[in-house]
Amino acid sequence: MSWFSTFLTSSIGKKLVMSLTGLFLIVFLLVHLTGNLQLLIDDGGRQFNLYAKFMTSNPFIKITSYGLYAFILLHAVQGILLWLKNRAAKGGGYAVNNTKATNTVAGFAKNMGWLGIIILVFLLIHLYQFWLQMKLGTLPMVNYDGVEVKNLYVPVMDAFSNIGFVIFYVLSMVVIAFHLWHGFQSSFQTLGLNHKKYTPFIQFLGKAYSILIPLGFALIPILFFLRNS
Repeated sequence: MSWFSTFLTSSIGKKLVMSLTGLFLIVFLLVHLTGNLQLLIDDGGRQFNLYAKFMTSNPFIKITSYGLYAFILLHAVQGILLWLKNRAAKGGGYAVNNTKATNTVAGFAKNMGWLGIIILVFLLIHLYQFWLQMKLGTLPMVNYDGVEVKNLYVPVMDAFSNIGFVIFYVLSMVVIAFHLWHGFQSSFQTLGLNHKKYTPFIQFLGKAYSILIPLGFALIPILFFLRNS
């Protein structure tokens, strides 16, 4: 297996890992947004808490979540290593490009490292505030038709009622949008999935996704704050 480990630690191997983990995380964002949209239901957190209960008790989802955490860490570490290597070399693209990058995409590529570090900081704070509280915290319990669940809605309500955190959350979504703008298209290019017939659609889909998904996440704390202020 030495050839495999050698490949994964090579520049091309690292970019391949970045692309595959990136695409997995892109899919996860859509699923995560679907769950978070339940915060906008004015039911005292019932639907959101039941969703959180399902996500943390279903065996398949629990196993998948461990892979998700590993992918997040691997994606972050590989991204930072590639960024540092490219900076040290004073050149080299962020990903394999078979087409000429636009100035906008090239600009994002040059700053992917900084954007990634900001996103990593946001994720660590996000995991501490919500995921860790769900796993290890002393959240109050609430009963829905005989089903006891942890009331994750409480720390969410506290966070989204704080204007400072809402601003921080929204700005983080802007950074994620920039990261996705380049990363979505770059992942397909690195995997060699370029075709004159399909590439324009992939580019359009990537741009739409990089705007709509972060926008959806950003609107949740804004609407939540306005509803409860």
